[in-house]
Amino acid sequence: MSDEKKSTVRAAERALDILLCFVDEGSLGMMEIAERTGLNKSTVFRLLATLEGKGFVKRDSETDKYQLGFRVWELATSLNQSDEPAVLFLPEMERLRDELDETVSLYYRIGKERVRVQAIESKQAIRRVAPVGARLPLYLGASSKVLMAYASEEELQELLADPDWPDNVSKEVYLEQLQRIHDDGYAISVEEREAGTAAVSVPVFSRQGRLVAALAVSGPVSRMNVKKMVQCVPSLKESAQRMGKLVRE
Repeated sequence: MSDEKKSTVRAAERALDILLCFVDEGSLGMMEIAERTGLNKSTVFRLLATLEGKGFVKRDSETDKYQLGFRVWELATSLNQSDEPAVLFLPEMERLRDELDETVSLYYRIGKERVRVQAIESKQAIRRVAPVGARLPLYLGASSKVLMAYASEEELQELLADPDWPDNVSKEVYLEQLQRIHDDGYAISVEEREAGTAAVSVPVFSRQGRLVAALAVSGPVSRMNVKKMVQCVPSLKESAQRMGKLVRE
């Protein structure tokens, strides 16, 4: 690859890194973006100017902070017309949220992580805040274990051989948990990944039996005890079945 092409690719990667900073924050200053991306201020300034010119970010003249621009929403509108499960499942996730009154999330497995690709937050004052785009490890949490409980043997062994696997997580116990989850069809976690939070998760399969995603309901442990989560399982499984019927392949 020529130096010019390498430079172009690098600039595109950096611009995308800047846009991804807004996954967890609605508005950010230039210095905050520089810190999050590890880029120097002059590079961030140039890329922000380009993104602003194309409508992908906008700057608040009063606060001098940046937000996502109208072009992002135009792209999202186009996505709504696709067969992307995170979009197709949205109405069912909203219905499930209204039924259970807790936060509903959808996760994909991407490489060695699970990624929250959709979330509908509870309307309760104290609720689980679930930022879309969050990347989480596959060895902790109900949804992570659901995704791995139905993974292939090759994928499972690859994860277990990961040099970053934490020493304080027993692989033997993990495998036992996956077998139990596979048999039961759901997983529960209580403050396993995040203090004060509990979750219950089930798999979403396509009509052909392919694992598509993990569907989860989460909330504060003050409301989401084990008994309550087990009671949520039938509703979760029904929603997962309806979602799976929407997936063509």
